[in-house]
Amino acid sequence: MSDKIDTQKIAKLARLKLTETESARLEVYLKQIVDYMDQLNQLDTSNVKPTSHILPVNNVFRDDKTSKLKSMNCLSGAPSSNKGHYQVPKII
Repeated sequence: MSDKIDTQKIAKLARLKLTETESARLEVYLKQIVDYMDQLNQLDTSNVKPTSHILPVNNVFRDDKTSKLKSMNCLSGAPSSNKGHYQVPKII
């Protein structure tokens, strides 16, 4: 990989306007990041299982259960209803 990082090109892609000072500072940070990534790429990860989460993920929600609802109970919290249906403003 090239030692020179084109920070102006990266800034343009990110829709940022950087001054020369900001660009020089960003180049130092990006160089450090790339160097660290190069170090990580040298590690042997052939025996490491891929993971999507660090901790086990479990569904904490209850199972969905269907039930019959009386329409009047459902409509009791509605701001407006008409003939057993929710009434909403007309949108054109």
